Amino acid sequence: MDHANRKALEARMREEIAGLREQLGDLGERARTVELDQQAVGRLSRMDSLANQGIAVNALDKAKSRLARLERALSRIEDEDFGLCADCGEAIVPARLLVLPEAVLCVGCAE
Repeated sequence: MDHANRKALEARMREEIAGLREQLGDLGERARTVELDQQAVGRLSRMDSLANQGIAVNALDKAKSRLARLERALSRIEDEDFGLCADCGEAIVPARLLVLPEAVLCVGCAE
């Protein structure tokens, strides 16, 4: 991978990391335990709240996982073997890395 592609990819990763960090606060708030109000709340409202909380917990877990993968990839971006498939050793197509910067497998090996 040439220097220009590496710098563009680094900028993209930093941008995605910043966006994920912003999302984590909001998702963390929505994923908090659903408190039952002192007032009677309908059963369906509680069910909706619990379902929304479950969705937020899932999204929070995925965001944390992606953030960790992106941070690992960013820490390796200057490594000589960055952008090479971990299985076959061939170069990962730059377009794949722009979409999925944390990719460690080429498309063929990922399938």
